[in-house]
Amino acid sequence: MACVLLVEDEALIALETAEALEAHGFAVETASKAEDALRRLRAGLAADILFTDVNLAGAMDGVTLARLARELRPDMLVVYTSGTIDTIAHPVTGSAFVPKPYSPESVCALLSRMAAVSV
Repeated sequence: MACVLLVEDEALIALETAEALEAHGFAVETASKAEDALRRLRAGLAADILFTDVNLAGAMDGVTLARLARELRPDMLVVYTSGTIDTIAHPVTGSAFVPKPYSPESVCALLSRMAAVSV
């Protein structure tokens, strides 16, 4: 079972997405700030996939988080999401982008496909 680190500062979106991911067999860890997510990764959280909003509360955005997470875990899958931009200027290699609003079901399908390919 793949573990998803879901980084989303909008509580209802985080809850709905986490529930959908869990229903599809993913283990889910959530964080509302990039700094918290990075701290947990540095502490040894074994996440396989980072699903992060780009615009987060706090000093660090999701793009910076993804770059730092990949430095710690080069094999980590990364998926960005945002409701304010359409593309990521400098995404990490092999990442994907999902515009908001998104269907949690479509995110589950994308992450399942990405996880299957990386095995």
